[in-house]
Amino acid sequence: MLNIDEVKKIANLARLHLTDEEVELYRGQLSSILDYVGQLKEVDTSNVEPTSQVTGLTDVTREDRVELANVDEHQRILNQFPQHEGNLLKVKAVFE
Repeated sequence: MLNIDEVKKIANLARLHLTDEEVELYRGQLSSILDYVGQLKEVDTSNVEPTSQVTGLTDVTREDRVELANVDEHQRILNQFPQHEGNLLKVKAVFE
């Protein structure tokens, strides 16, 4: 079973501030989780092929293509946008 200092160290790494009651509660819960993981380590996986995906699905992708916008559509978008400068749309800064 994990000791109190180990639980406090884990809480600190997770940036959690725990009360003494919470430390004791999580001490038991974390110990149970680690015991279960220990059981999983004992499973013989020597004949199991490594995989990162088990559903057989694949990504559907398409080639990137540059398509010129319709001039009238482009102008309509510019006219509806609150602020623009030439052909550029002005937006608020994401990062200050």
